[in-house]
Amino acid sequence: MRAVGIIFSNIHDNNIPELVRVRSFGSIPFGGRYRLIDFPLSNMVNSGMDTVGIITKSNYQSLMDHVGSGKDWDLARKDGGVIILPPFGDVESNTLYNTRLEALKGITSFLFRADEEYVVMTDCDSVCRINYNEVLDYHIKSQADITLVYKKRVPISNSIDYGTTFEIQDGRIVNLSYNSPLENKQANVFINVFVMKRSLLQNIVMDSISHNKKSFTNDIIAENLKSMKIMGFEHKGFYAGISSLQAYYESNMAMLDSSNRNEIFGDRSVFTKIRDSAPTKYGNTAVVKNSMIADGCVIEGEVENSIIFRNVKVGRGAKIKNSIIMQNSVLGENCTLNCIITDKNVTVKDRVCLSGNDNHPFYVGKGIMI
Repeated sequence: MRAVGIIFSNIHDNNIPELVRVRSFGSIPFGGRYRLIDFPLSNMVNSGMDTVGIITKSNYQSLMDHVGSGKDWDLARKDGGVIILPPFGDVESNTLYNTRLEALKGITSFLFRADEEYVVMTDCDSVCRINYNEVLDYHIKSQADITLVYKKRVPISNSIDYGTTFEIQDGRIVNLSYNSPLENKQANVFINVFVMKRSLLQNIVMDSISHNKKSFTNDIIAENLKSMKIMGFEHKGFYAGISSLQAYYESNMAMLDSSNRNEIFGDRSVFTKIRDSAPTKYGNTAVVKNSMIADGCVIEGEVENSIIFRNVKVGRGAKIKNSIIMQNSVLGENCTLNCIITDKNVTVKDRVCLSGNDNHPFYVGKGIMI
């Protein structure tokens, strides 16, 4: 393959502090049976990339358990494959990195050991399907120094922080802004995918070490818009950016739309860790409408417009609407949940009523009993 992959698993931890107290951002469950890292990792595998480095920072035990040797992505290889890169690497420091550039300073040996000509870097905060071969072809054809992938004219919502946006002329990025007010409430939104030559990235990292640069976006991209040819590649398919708990909720709910779901999961090319669970059991009193329910569940109540993860039990008479229920949770008889996000191993007792709002879902932490 022409490119080596780099995935940042913790770079957006501050976006959803509720869900990363016990896990990395890449380990956040999504869509009933997946983790957020499954999407960039599957995109790389489907694009023929056979060497992928995953940069970690903290709380990455669950990430290591999930990815394992990489066999579920066909990345269990003697040469290359998936490589977990710990937070303390080649730079002598006793502090954890805070920025993308600081993280890259810690993996210089990984960059120098690779023999691929190009590098594809991405985060775990996006749910989308991208063929990186198309991005590489565009990068080479346009003779770009760096290519950044963006989603064109995404409508701005009060609940979603879109971060970095671009002004583009003839495919070239001429201006970059971050969280600035936008005319017409629309923008070209950066989805945190970078493509460049590996040799250029090596030079950037070594120069940043010598000059104590911190931010890849501000110190490298923004400062070199005129001196380097930095191009934008438009992603035209479905894209969900997860920048807050509200955005996480909305992105999961978007999977209940069949067109979105078919685009992301339709050909079964999003890979994840295989778990041998029994099929879900539906009782005589079960009623399920417009929901995604993973295997291993026992459903005896009503589930509507919700996403239910593995091994969840929904008691008789329970009514679950517009909610996300994570793995191994138990919902008692005659309880009512609306616009709720429960983390793993949550227990809701009989006849308990919990309600949030579409614009403010209520979150129940891991292992809590109510």
